[in-house]
Amino acid sequence: HYQPGHGYTSMGETKEADGKFFNSGNKFSKDRFLPVGPMHVETEQLIDITGNKMRLIHDHTAYPEPHDAIIVRADVVKTRQVSDMNDFPNAVKSASDSRIERNGKKVNVYMTSEAPAFSLNEIPVKLGDEVTITITNHDEVEDLTHGFGIEKYNINFVINPQETHSVTFKADKLGMYWIYCTHFCHAL
Repeated sequence: HYQPGHGYTSMGETKEADGKFFNSGNKFSKDRFLPVGPMHVETEQLIDITGNKMRLIHDHTAYPEPHDAIIVRADVVKTRQVSDMNDFPNAVKSASDSRIERNGKKVNVYMTSEAPAFSLNEIPVKLGDEVTITITNHDEVEDLTHGFGIEKYNINFVINPQETHSVTFKADKLGMYWIYCTHFCHAL
């Protein structure tokens, strides 16, 4: 059984509402999916409301407590597939700009990623250092995303084409830790 919690119509929050589709965010889908723990999945149902009788078009699982959604036509969505590096003031503009700067216990690392490698192979730091790593993805190919992970530090993020991202952490664990790409674009 279901308990509809929230409903949305296509283009319903615009002045161009078209009355074509309704989305029902449902709670309590106990009869539909294999329970894999104490919380059951919930569902979203897309319904065609253009005719005299509603017709279910799509039915899928959803994260718990589906709230607030907007259904828009595809032509309304304007996406950017590759960012502009100049939108990131801290961008590392070329691999030759890669460097490690130390100021007392603060270490700033500037590096690039370009398939299939990072511009720095090693980042030596001392126990107790505050480390900030800034990475710019130099690939210009749509969907050539790089990941960045450091084991045992709970660091894992992605850098889309031409974007720059950074992370700051305290090097509070003695040892050698691998830095690796978590979004593989080439064979290991």
